[in-house]
Amino acid sequence: MNPKTLVVRLAMAATASVPAAALADAPAPIVVSGTVGDDASKAALLARLRAVYGADRVVDQLAVGRVSMPPNWNDHLGKLIGPNLKLISRGQLQIDGTSVSLRGDVASEAQRTQVAGDIALALDPGYTVNNGLRVAASEQGMLDAALANRIIEFESGQATLTEAGKAILDQMSVALLKLKDKRVEVIGHTDNAGSRAGNLSLSQARAEAVKTYVTGRGVRADMVTVSGEGPDRPVADNRTPEGRARNRRIEFKVVQ
Repeated sequence: MNPKTLVVRLAMAATASVPAAALADAPAPIVVSGTVGDDASKAALLARLRAVYGADRVVDQLAVGRVSMPPNWNDHLGKLIGPNLKLISRGQLQIDGTSVSLRGDVASEAQRTQVAGDIALALDPGYTVNNGLRVAASEQGMLDAALANRIIEFESGQATLTEAGKAILDQMSVALLKLKDKRVEVIGHTDNAGSRAGNLSLSQARAEAVKTYVTGRGVRADMVTVSGEGPDRPVADNRTPEGRARNRRIEFKVVQ
């Protein structure tokens, strides 16, 4: 990592739009990764996250290394990590020096403005906030309920669907057909085993395989886009077999 760059990511997994009965491991973990300059900064970040989300939900993947942190960074971090972040589902907060980016879904336009606006007001003028939040479509809840927190399985290290994976996609195809003119992004994710480049390629290929399968079940190809994010957005701890299994997943997201 460039020694002058600081990046912290919080992967906030979806929970709000999935029925409670469908969640095997609710509430979802909050995964924090990246590099901070010293142990005190790491401790302050983890303490703030645990205060907001609860100690049991925070998965620590932080490293301490040679990075350049902006002045009063720990103070600003306390302003960034606040209760408003709990309004975001399927999202990510990325901090790169004095640049702050927000992604994910919120329930209303008012929440979208509130979350980003409160963060911008709390920070010095030298910080920039990129508001990539989206108002969650009601159709997203239908897709989440159809997937029911299940993992679409592939053959190990390949983009070949297993029979169990195809069975889930048969159900997802029915849900996708109900969306009619709504575009959907199919996003592939992997664990962090192996090279990042290889995982990015595999996640893209698996997303493509899912698109091919559902379009074979009648879903319009022009209504489905695909992307592969490899290991970059974990929802569980990659240090355990269970966590790695949860991170090898396919995500369906309604595109506004």
